Amino acid sequence: MTTPSPKYPTSLGTSTPDQIRLLGQDLTADLMGKVTFGELAFWLVALRRPTPSETRVLESVLVALADHGFTPTAIAARLTYLSAPDSLQGAMAAGLLGGGSRFLGVTEDCAAYLARVLGEHEGDLPGTDAGWDELALAAVTRTRQEGQFVPGLGHPVHKVLDPRTPRLLEIAEEEGLRGPHLRLFEAIGRVHEGVLGRRLPLNGAGVCGAALADLGLPIEMLRGFALLARAAGLLGQIAEEHRRPIAMDAYLAIDRNAEYVDPTQ
Repeated sequence: MTTPSPKYPTSLGTSTPDQIRLLGQDLTADLMGKVTFGELAFWLVALRRPTPSETRVLESVLVALADHGFTPTAIAARLTYLSAPDSLQGAMAAGLLGGGSRFLGVTEDCAAYLARVLGEHEGDLPGTDAGWDELALAAVTRTRQEGQFVPGLGHPVHKVLDPRTPRLLEIAEEEGLRGPHLRLFEAIGRVHEGVLGRRLPLNGAGVCGAALADLGLPIEMLRGFALLARAAGLLGQIAEEHRRPIAMDAYLAIDRNAEYVDPTQ
């Protein structure tokens, strides 16, 4: 008796000797040259093709998160490339592994925070800015009382305004996609000072998370979009390191200035 071969269902990519199909489409005839990479990434995750408006917001998010200078992720990639120039994939991976709660991961963390607050008021969301402010004030107050931080507030460089935030809000508004996550995030920006005692900017990673959540993308996948964007930036950082290296100088600056400290003191 012949044992039937196991089946492994997928809605993504399949191949035959003469054809590649992706998302039910012929890769070469239906997708190549007809969809952008960002559009395809959305489609692969959501299993639906985004509208032109959704694509514009998503592409804006990817551009916003691609690179931000000598961040820890960029430095990690450059130093790994210094140590192993034969391993481009290692340098890329080193940078991506740094996408956590302080850098890049805030995109998902902020969206998850906003989604939790909205979930508690499902079916009864505000219709005015005053209503959003009231909802945001209660959320920030509770978060402060719990000894937690509101993801998406503050930035190590942009102390007053993260320039990405108003621009992404503007794009979302233009495309009719300024949804509840963005509205709540904006309200948090208006009211948090009264709770925290200081004014902090709404950072770019946070507004990107809110925008992606308003596109209906799964919250638990949003860090992946931040990493997808940063992969492009890391590739650029590594290419620049190859052309105009600084990693050795960075390494020596730290190593030559290391100072021993007696652990018993």
